[in-house]
Amino acid sequence: MKKILVIGSAGQIGSELVIMLRNIYGNEQVIATDKCSDAGKKLTENGIFEILDITDRMALEDICNKFQITHIINLAAILSAIGEKKPMLAWDVNMNGILTILEVARIIGIEQVMIPSSIAVFGPETPVDNTPQKTILRPTTMYGVTKVTGELLGNYYVKRYGLDVRGLRYPGIISNGTLPGGGTTDYAVAIFYDAVKYKKYTCFVKENTRLPMMYMPDCLKATIDLFEADFGDLKHHSDFNVGAMSFTAGELAASIKKYIPDFEVEYKPDFRQEIADTWPNSVDDSAARKEWGWKPSYDLDAMTQDMLKAIGEKHKKGII
Repeated sequence: MKKILVIGSAGQIGSELVIMLRNIYGNEQVIATDKCSDAGKKLTENGIFEILDITDRMALEDICNKFQITHIINLAAILSAIGEKKPMLAWDVNMNGILTILEVARIIGIEQVMIPSSIAVFGPETPVDNTPQKTILRPTTMYGVTKVTGELLGNYYVKRYGLDVRGLRYPGIISNGTLPGGGTTDYAVAIFYDAVKYKKYTCFVKENTRLPMMYMPDCLKATIDLFEADFGDLKHHSDFNVGAMSFTAGELAASIKKYIPDFEVEYKPDFRQEIADTWPNSVDDSAARKEWGWKPSYDLDAMTQDMLKAIGEKHKKGII
């Protein structure tokens, strides 16, 4: 039986992934951890939560032994925008943390390690349309550098030690469950909150900025589908492209205006525009579709309707 450790569980993806994993495998089979204690009642009331610094090898090993962990999913990371302000912190958390996990997994015999990557691995020299699975990886951010290195490390541990390491390159993730957390694609989350609350939004990327995006239900589905895939079916390991939809900031605003006609957007690009300009417009995820059956469910308008409904209900209750 799987005993799953989720590291970085208080973040945007982790806070929802833990709940879904517990629904699938049972509350006691999924151990949530984060560096901070503010993990939310959902993670602490219906299962085990432990404080863990990803770079603390002894603490990680102790938790793995204590709970007889068989599978690790690492979601702890310093994202792109914060990473540019604090590059050494990004390197420490993103790189030393990954190496700590891989070494502990190798030494104590963890069955599987999942370390998601990001479209941040791509750079200005990468083809921007339908970006191939195998292509030039020369990112211009510390976050991207750590993600490329993480992919290489994961693939090395597969080949060198036979460790089952998996990862998918997340596009921008859009969720109504948590607030933005320091990423370049965060505008696509914040815009919904401001649309509901104020009917206006100031966007930090240009109107014509197009990026690959994914709604949280599809993000969770992709993560669990790869997590549960047969290792023998995988030809790739730590670097799967996954796509769902691609849109510009202007197209997202237009989708919202269908349901909030008086919504207004002003575009004032900041330093995050330079980061976004190095990322692709869309990705080729045919390897994920072929090797583990990836298929998204949400398009732009379906996501917009669901986001506005969920955030609108929160606003009525005074939660936001």
